[in-house]
Amino acid sequence: MRFIHLADVHLGAQPDLGYPWSKKREEQIWESFRRVILEAAKEKTDLLIIAGDLFHRQPLMWELKEVNYLFSTIPDTRVVLIAGNHDYLKKDSAYLRFVWNDNVTGLWGESCSAVYLPKISTWVYGCSYHQREIRENLCRDIRPNGKDGFHILVGHGGDASHSPLDIGKLQAAGFDYAALGHIHKPQILVENRIAYSGALEPIDRNDTGLHGFIRGTCDKNGTRISFVPFAVCSYVDLEIPVTEDDTQYSAEQAVRREIECGGKENIYKVALCGVRSPEVRFALERFANLGQVIETENRTRPGYNMKELQTRYEGSLIGEYIRLYGGAEDEVERLAFDYGLEALLEAEDAL
Repeated sequence: MRFIHLADVHLGAQPDLGYPWSKKREEQIWESFRRVILEAAKEKTDLLIIAGDLFHRQPLMWELKEVNYLFSTIPDTRVVLIAGNHDYLKKDSAYLRFVWNDNVTGLWGESCSAVYLPKISTWVYGCSYHQREIRENLCRDIRPNGKDGFHILVGHGGDASHSPLDIGKLQAAGFDYAALGHIHKPQILVENRIAYSGALEPIDRNDTGLHGFIRGTCDKNGTRISFVPFAVCSYVDLEIPVTEDDTQYSAEQAVRREIECGGKENIYKVALCGVRSPEVRFALERFANLGQVIETENRTRPGYNMKELQTRYEGSLIGEYIRLYGGAEDEVERLAFDYGLEALLEAEDAL
């Protein structure tokens, strides 16, 4: 039995709202989901598991129709989904009154239940969120029913406010596979047995790293899974080393080169690091024009010659400041020292 496990698709999300690429990112999330459906058709996937948060919020009727149409294009693939904390089942949720295709099953109950899929000899267990936060472990008491077939659990959660999980007990429960959602970073918690697929596409600037889905197989030899990178773009932490020879322009050139190499479709958090010339000031806002740059940070330190400065300003406020605070070892204290020294030197030059 071949399956695809995905979660946290967040259809309808507009990542980085207010940035020029936000609308494009919303469309890319939909497009990645469509590509997964095509992948399921191409691979003749038996089971598509969606472990919560298919939508970023309460789904609209037209969105459900779009998704249902996509499911109709893979009639030989059984689709099983649950609602997560973002698309939880309110009393008037469109989920509950929508008529799905014959190949689609929603596990909408508040407590875990099971559905049997006879064509692929598979039992799928799970339940849905009926509120934004659930502080009890929804999977705590669920166990395979002991009947013939493969037994797969679908769950959503993993932190204190969203169905906290006990991975040890989940492993001991004996499912052939536990397909988890809610945590956006893909993680294989127990080899071939328990995994978060992660978000299909990164949803915000904290979703760094690879994103995609999990492909798996269950047969008489057990379960085997692998992570498939699939996202259109990634949030990339870009550290640019700076020396005392660098200027604003040379740093901009370095950022351009890195973006060219890393891919213009990605979204970058740029950090300048290293030791710069004390005379150089970086205009961070200019880096935002070099590509899809969502954040810039100056972590550089001015390359002062402390012995020379202390000799030059001995007996003055600047000299005393260097004597008292120049030996700071903590990073935050060093940064504060640098800011203070720069301010004092600029005030001295203004006299």
